[in-house]
Amino acid sequence: MSLSSHQIRIIGGIYKGKKLDVLDLEGLRPTPDRIRETIFNLLSDKVQAANVLDLFAGSGALGIEALSRGAKSVTLIEKDYDNYLSLKDTINTLNSKNIQVLNLDALNFLNKTDNKFDLIFLDPPYKSDLLNKAMELINERNLLNKNAVLYVEYSSGNIKSFVGFECFSEQQNGQVKFALYKKSSFLEELFS
Repeated sequence: MSLSSHQIRIIGGIYKGKKLDVLDLEGLRPTPDRIRETIFNLLSDKVQAANVLDLFAGSGALGIEALSRGAKSVTLIEKDYDNYLSLKDTINTLNSKNIQVLNLDALNFLNKTDNKFDLIFLDPPYKSDLLNKAMELINERNLLNKNAVLYVEYSSGNIKSFVGFECFSEQQNGQVKFALYKKSSFLEELFS
């Protein structure tokens, strides 16, 4: 069985204009160009030389965009095997040793990794509790470097609140909300 696909493009950095194949899978929602542009304008100084985790990679657009804009390393986590293979093919076309894709469950990865990150993208399926569980594990396992930022995307509703984190920017585009979080100031001082 052949899976159908469409393309999205990288909008900035060294891979600007590069088209990425994205499988047409149920629940897969690539972050639109205009939202990615807004995100990376907000994150401009946080991306350069960052260790990046794209936890629910999907199209891989957020992680690849970060690599294109100067991230030191990017790890994409993708549970769906067909999508993982598609991402692996895409990554091979980049000719970069600074990006990897792993075919793993996101929560299992968070439970087992010893790595710390400067920037984490969290865009899980909307109708799941994965976002809350992931934020809890990131906090409990102290997986963030000092001054790290988390990008969180979710369906519209009230601002999301997570123990140990504070929201410092939130925007809405149609039915999608996206926000930037950092470790709460008190915890940042405590663990510095």
